[in-house]
Amino acid sequence: MQDVSNYEKLKEDAQRYYFTIGGVNSPALGQNVHFSSEGFNHIIFKRARSEREQSSQMLRFKLLPLAVKLLNLSTTYQEFEETIKEFEVKTYKKRVKKSKPVSYWGIIAIVDGRKIKVIVRKIGDNGVFHFWSIVPAWVTNKYRDIKFFNTMKGNPDED
Repeated sequence: MQDVSNYEKLKEDAQRYYFTIGGVNSPALGQNVHFSSEGFNHIIFKRARSEREQSSQMLRFKLLPLAVKLLNLSTTYQEFEETIKEFEVKTYKKRVKKSKPVSYWGIIAIVDGRKIKVIVRKIGDNGVFHFWSIVPAWVTNKYRDIKFFNTMKGNPDED
């Protein structure tokens, strides 16, 4: 069990670092990946009102610099998934639900001795690429050396 006594300090340091990143040029995606507050919130929460374990959050906080490094260096992505999701939007002062395509890209590598996956998300056809999550070492399948499309492991919305 990881010591979570310095959780608050680690969270503050990670937040300060995260919001200085701004954007990272990703050769794999051919565009900038923006580091918005949504991505930082996703490190803390799996979904609305469902907080990740503090030890999991702390690990993700510590891996943030590796996520930036991976996005800067990687020239390919290994996973891709597209789905349709409903979003609440304001239209003429009313809140309505609209469906939009959501795309996820998974970029996987061993960076500084740590196996990580960075998930980048894009909402809608005209949306921007934004950092969604960093997933620490996990198990891959036996075909890990082959590039797959539409075969993302796990649930990219929650990972």
